[in-house]
Amino acid sequence: MFGNDRDSLRRYYCTVWDKAQAGQPLEPLERIIASVIDAHPEYQPVLADTERALGREYLPEMGQSNPFLHMGMHIAIQEQLGSNRPAGILDVYQQLCQRTGDSHAVEHAMMECLGETLWEAQRAGREPDERLYLQRLRRLCQTA
Repeated sequence: MFGNDRDSLRRYYCTVWDKAQAGQPLEPLERIIASVIDAHPEYQPVLADTERALGREYLPEMGQSNPFLHMGMHIAIQEQLGSNRPAGILDVYQQLCQRTGDSHAVEHAMMECLGETLWEAQRAGREPDERLYLQRLRRLCQTA
């Protein structure tokens, strides 16, 4: 949607949150983004100041997590669930939610699997392996 333009993506998050706070109508993707932001009150102050959000760097070596990356991972998981791609992800999600009763925590566990799969693909210079990703997700069912 935004390519590699970090500022456009961050500005979009801020705009969506502003619209949601003002009670303005939201497009389907905006509703997903707003619900993810709503579930993360710790990130809401970041989105209240667009210019600060645009200029901020989040360095893992400084112990900082990137709220935009975190929220983006939630959105990716929700989009995967909506399309059931890879095939079977929705079943895994439903099983985990039944066992734990905490859909947000389930998404966090799934994000770990997604992050690992994306990291491996990037490192190898290839497309993410959906089969391996789904295997990782299914392992969560065995440990939950």
